[in-house]
Formats: sequence, structure tokens, C-alpha cells
Amino acid sequence: MVQLTDAVDDFLLPGTDGDGFSKYRLSDFTDEGSVVLVTYPFDFSPVCTEVMCKFRDAEFLAFTEDVDVFGLSLDSCYAHEKFIEEYDIPFPLLSDTTGTVTEQLGLAYDEWEHHEGVPKRALVTIDDAQTVQYKWSTESAYESPTLDDELHEAVMQGNDDET
Repeated sequence: MVQLTDAVDDFLLPGTDGDGFSKYRLSDFTDEGSVVLVTYPFDFSPVCTEVMCKFRDAEFLAFTEDVDVFGLSLDSCYAHEKFIEEYDIPFPLLSDTTGTVTEQLGLAYDEWEHHEGVPKRALVTIDDAQTVQYKWSTESAYESPTLDDELHEAVMQGNDDET
């Protein structure tokens, strides 16, 4: 399980920004700055929809250069594409269909609503050295993260060339 200041293994996952499917490699984005990874159980579930819309509306993320936001769940790119379209999500959603990245990050529920291995609701910031700068997760998929100063500071720190 990845903790603060641990390195994250590079990964390549299918995903969509709502306009077709692509492969997304972590290092392609950390080479240019930092990444905010938002993991969540399922597209279209009530709390997941609320949380993803909060990220859609988070001004400090939209106006911070060299920070890329990605959502990650086990859902397919087809579900992600519809989710993006319905809720106007402005960042790519990645499909961790095998649960490899979810497991690497230590963010899989043993079981949640009769589904094994789905991602916990979590936020992880990864800097340009592919090091975890911030990690928040919850055992309750009904709990929402706050987009507070601590997250903003971690994003900015992960985006600092001197880090």
C-alpha cells in the first residue's frame, strides 16, 4: 500500500475525456507537473456524482497550471463517457478494470455493496517525481472529501519545481 512520500509505479490505463477512448500513462502527466487522482466506487452513484461534480467546480484546480485531474474507478470507458457527457466532467476518467492501480494504492474495499475490490473514495496527489504528496481515503463510500487548504497546499507543493 502506497503511503505519503512513497513512489507510485507508472501505470497505463484506458480512459476517456468524453471524446473517444485513449490510453493514459501516469508518467506522461507527472513529467509535466502533478496529478490529482480521484478514486471512487461507481459512475452514477449518488455520492460519486456529487463528489465528481465538486471536482468539476473546484476553481483552484482549474486555474493551477501543470496539474492534471483524473477520476479512476473500475467502470468501463463506455460508462465513463456517458458520465462525462451527463455531468460535464472536464477531466478524463480512467478504467482500472483489473483493479491493479487501486490495489497498488491500497484503496480497494474488500467488499462494498456486494462488489469486491472497488476503489475507495479517495484523493491522491502525485508530484513530478511520482511521489505521493497527499492521500485521503475513507472506509465509508458515503463520506465526501473536502476540497480544503490542505489539498490545495499539496497540489501546489506537488507542482513546485523544487520538490
